[in-house]
Amino acid sequence: MSKTDLETTVTDEKPVPFRGAGFLPTPRRVVAPLVFIGIIAFWEFGSHNGFISPLVLPAPSEAFAAFMDLVNSGLLWKHLSASLQRLIVGWTAGTVLGIMVGTLIGLFSVARSGLSPLVSAVFPIPKIALLPLFIIWFGIGEGSKVATILFGTFFPTVIATYGGIDNVDRGLIRMGQSFGLSRLSIIRKIILPGALPAILSGARISVAIAIVLLVAAEMIAAEYGIGAYVLLAGSLMATDQLIAGVAMLSILGLVIAWLIGKAEKFFLRWR
Repeated sequence: MSKTDLETTVTDEKPVPFRGAGFLPTPRRVVAPLVFIGIIAFWEFGSHNGFISPLVLPAPSEAFAAFMDLVNSGLLWKHLSASLQRLIVGWTAGTVLGIMVGTLIGLFSVARSGLSPLVSAVFPIPKIALLPLFIIWFGIGEGSKVATILFGTFFPTVIATYGGIDNVDRGLIRMGQSFGLSRLSIIRKIILPGALPAILSGARISVAIAIVLLVAAEMIAAEYGIGAYVLLAGSLMATDQLIAGVAMLSILGLVIAWLIGKAEKFFLRWR
């Protein structure tokens, strides 16, 4: 292609419009509520008009009535407090340990050589498959449930942490070294803040895994907890209570995701 043809081709192409936001997504706060309202309205309409069987999927109004029965009986707080306690303890411990081990792997060659293959080998194992082993080790009480959540949270946090450290701009690290910063200062002021977006993204993934493991662990020998409530409702074929329990898990996930979003805005306001 000649120079003249190339100039003609470039001139004929449609210019890309300028976007000052740098292709950042613009929040549309009204869209999500409208989507939820539309789905629930269609679900309620279908249940009342017969093309959605109430035996298979009860109406949202019936699930809400089951939820209100749970509130009025006083059992809601017992189930919710038991689940929140297990989730907070297990997820917090797994996250803290995961950040510590991930930082060691990201910063020290010996730790990377020894621990990275171990993490890669154990991470794909379904953590719920290890629950019987945790029951043998920690008993059938709270210990095995918390250990399952901790174990499932630990590995994605490790991978997100050392992956975030690996992606920190090495030019910034060299600049810190050229200004005579100590190793600890470089870690505290450059490496960890640079890895924080990846760590918080890993927290979103690990908390979802933690909720799944929470429900699975509570379905085994737990008197109280959302998982125990869902298991009992399924055993009794009480689909309205089952949907109410699933809705509680969904709301719990939304609240935690909202809290992590607030943490991202607070800790990453420098971006």
